Amino acid sequence: MSHSPEHPFLAAVVQMTSTSDEEENWRQAKALIEKAARLGAELVVTPENTNFLGPHEEKVRRAEPLDGPTCGRFAALADSLDLFLLLGSFNEASDEPERCFNTSVLFGQEGEILGVYRKIHLFDIDLGPSAGFRESATVKPGDEVVVAETPLGRLGLSICYDLRFGELYRELVQRGAELIAIPSAFTATTGKAHWEVLVRARAIETQTWVLAAGQHGAHDDGGLRESHGQSLIVDPWGQIVAAVPDGPGVALAEIDLDRVRRVRAGLPVARHRRL
Repeated sequence: MSHSPEHPFLAAVVQMTSTSDEEENWRQAKALIEKAARLGAELVVTPENTNFLGPHEEKVRRAEPLDGPTCGRFAALADSLDLFLLLGSFNEASDEPERCFNTSVLFGQEGEILGVYRKIHLFDIDLGPSAGFRESATVKPGDEVVVAETPLGRLGLSICYDLRFGELYRELVQRGAELIAIPSAFTATTGKAHWEVLVRARAIETQTWVLAAGQHGAHDDGGLRESHGQSLIVDPWGQIVAAVPDGPGVALAEIDLDRVRRVRAGLPVARHRRL
């Protein structure tokens, strides 16, 4: 399959309900990615915590390196389906025994790794007895901003809570991002109020296509984990062009990078920035 950033292509966001059952998570992800490929998607994005969303100490115990079995089978799937595949995130082993990284990995059409991003902003919140969480207890933050070069375009990487930090997205654009991925497991509590408006705001301010793949529903991590869902593809004007309804599923949209250029030429906010 030949690719050119000068021509439109189909991209897909996958919505899942992951749990601590890694084999079931794999079956669910594989089936949805294969469905997206059958529908013509050349780029597929899965949610945060695709392979495991269960007890957090167990997440650390099961953490793997980049050349471990989780990345291995997603790489093989990208190769077999001849597509670009973003594993939204998995629990990557770190140099700390009590913490892992929360890591996105972009695979090319032959299963090669094109980009690795470790979540920078960690979800440490206290919204009352039923909505408190400290991601930093089991996750080590990354410190590198990542834009991956692909034949389809330059893809900026971010994960979930990063969504609230506009400065990261401005930096992604300064580094050339034309598309931005936001794999997430956004909580039901915050998602109802903030998810759609934040995703659309990031698209509007960066003037990029945004691929926001989310977890949906209840998980078995023993905490506040019910995820909002509403996976979205948003265009550079901030319009929702595709969405997944409740439950596992796939949404596709045609991505035309010329739309990025037209929007930026007509409303050149990057040139107008003064601070």
